[in-house]
Order: sequence, then structure tokens, then C-alpha cells
Amino acid sequence: MIGKPSETTVIRVPASSALGRAALELRHEVFVVEQGVPVEEEFDEYDPAATHFVAIYAGEVVGTLRVVFMPEHAKIGRVVVRRDHRGLGVARHMMNAAMDHSRALGVGRFFLTAQLDKLGLYEKLGFVGFGEEFMDAGIPHLAMKTY
Repeated sequence: MIGKPSETTVIRVPASSALGRAALELRHEVFVVEQGVPVEEEFDEYDPAATHFVAIYAGEVVGTLRVVFMPEHAKIGRVVVRRDHRGLGVARHMMNAAMDHSRALGVGRFFLTAQLDKLGLYEKLGFVGFGEEFMDAGIPHLAMKTY
């Protein structure tokens, strides 16, 4: 059974926690297994210090993202939703939680790089694309930011 966004809880978790490890496993499943991203490109030096969020439905991690706080903005990345929960608003729910958390910390500018087929999601959240398309791990992307 697949839940509605209202039945999905988004929480902040440490990367080293059980939920944090489940988030990393989901990222591996989506990026490495489904999309063919090389494993050495998926996990990086930002993961241990990043702020990680997970979406939980019926006790299982169904989505995750991370926020890396930079001097000029909060960089949101590694946004994934489990295949059977895509299209239900889980990513938007996680993005809103991450952005609200960042704003509560006094950070109101956001940056991300989006796979081209995901631009609509981010545009609805106030992101604007800029620059040229580029390839990241063999997948076309566009940089996006809020003003």
C-alpha cells in the first residue's frame, strides 16, 4: 500500500543513525542501481556533515535528501524517492521540510543541481534554472537557485 503525503512524516536524522543508514541504502538503490551512477560518485565528503532528511511511511524510509550549508546558500541534493512512492508529493514534502529548517537557521538562499526531468518539481518550489545544461554521472542536469 502506498501512502499519501499527509501520511508521510519527514524528519531530520544523523547520517550514522539507523534511519540515516536506511537513507544511504535508498540513495544507493536509486542512484547506483536504477540510474547507473558510479558508487564512488554517489557518496562523497559532504555526507558525514550534511543535514539529512528522511520521509517515512508505515515505518519505512521512502525518501531522502541532504542539505549542505555553504557560506552563500544551503545546497540541497541527493533527493530520492523510492520507486513505489514517486509522483505522490514525497519529494516536495521533503524539500519544504528542508527549506523550512534552513530558514529557521537563518539561511534563505538555496541552490541545487537538478536532473532535467525533475525541473518542474523545483520550479514549483521557487527555483530558477541558470547556466548551461551539464552532464553529471552521465545524466543531464541544470543548476537552479532561489532568489
